[in-house]
Amino acid sequence: MHIAPFGVEIWMNEWETRCDWNLAETCVESLTIGELMQLTGRNDTDLSELLSMKMTYGAIEGSERLRRAIAALYERQAPANVVVTHGTIGANMLVHKALVSTGDQVVAVVPTYQQHYSIPASIGADVRLLRLQERHGWLPDLDALRRLVTPATRLIALNNPNNPTGALIEPEMLEAIADIARPFGTWILCDEVYRGTDQAGDGMTASMADIYEKGISTAGMSKAFSLAGLRLGWVAAPQEVIEAVSIHRDYDTISVGMIDDHFAALALENRDAVLSRSHAITRGNLKILEDWVEQEPRMFWVKPRAGTTALLRYDLEMRSRELCIALLEETGVMFTPGSALDIEGYVRIGYANNPAVLKEGLSRVSGFLAKAS
Repeated sequence: MHIAPFGVEIWMNEWETRCDWNLAETCVESLTIGELMQLTGRNDTDLSELLSMKMTYGAIEGSERLRRAIAALYERQAPANVVVTHGTIGANMLVHKALVSTGDQVVAVVPTYQQHYSIPASIGADVRLLRLQERHGWLPDLDALRRLVTPATRLIALNNPNNPTGALIEPEMLEAIADIARPFGTWILCDEVYRGTDQAGDGMTASMADIYEKGISTAGMSKAFSLAGLRLGWVAAPQEVIEAVSIHRDYDTISVGMIDDHFAALALENRDAVLSRSHAITRGNLKILEDWVEQEPRMFWVKPRAGTTALLRYDLEMRSRELCIALLEETGVMFTPGSALDIEGYVRIGYANNPAVLKEGLSRVSGFLAKAS
């Protein structure tokens, strides 16, 4: 099976360990186990409960405790509608493999995480791209979506909040997208890995699994919950999808690690405390980034409303990869080139890291831009 090289992951693999100031990171600053224990009202002695944990496969679909905690993130999902996966990346792969066959039609928004168009293309699907536009606030053009969706459309793939733009599809638009899909019985896969990072309120975006009877939501512990090292995600979906996904999952997952399951359940059972920390970082850092963009005449954006990333359009006579490599070599600051996301003339910045890192990195980028003037 041929599949296109994964642009963002190749870029990250090439440079992430070689930069000094990583402004390409997309996770809210990662927690240590000690910090997680403190946030959840535990202490070092509570770690002793792990000593009696036998290192078997554990519950194949994810522990009942964990699936209850995941289901509680949604309005209409029960533990039976949840299956645990190896990260959101594993969840997305399983859904595409379980639902898409050669010759099926798939509509995917771009820019987005590359899985959502490259995986169905590798299966032999007819992939139709709905290109998000800066002038529309990086939100889907519903008229354009209506023209793309046909009786042959098996799946619509969305990403909400959107990576890389930080755009947020509100519930009314999610309902409208469901209305477009419903007459054709089309599934909607919504990658919600950044759910919980909205810049207002409790941070929780409405979920497609709750809105649409054929809605599928994927998410995980990496972004809003700051626990990427657990490599744990999930699919929340109708029972039909869970059963189809589970057949494929038997071939590449079996189960997640018991320790990962334990710490994910602990974090989700105390999600208010964990998300409060995340909101303090993302909301404070976005203000830092906003102030910086406003004083940089060569940088333009649509301010994110959620997520941990922003897409910056730049006014320089350089391709995005050329710009990012020059920036790395001269300043040690790492952005992600738009070319890795199939959108040239832009760079992606991750702004949910330590505020001191963000400030220093942006200061160095300003120096670079001043010299490039």
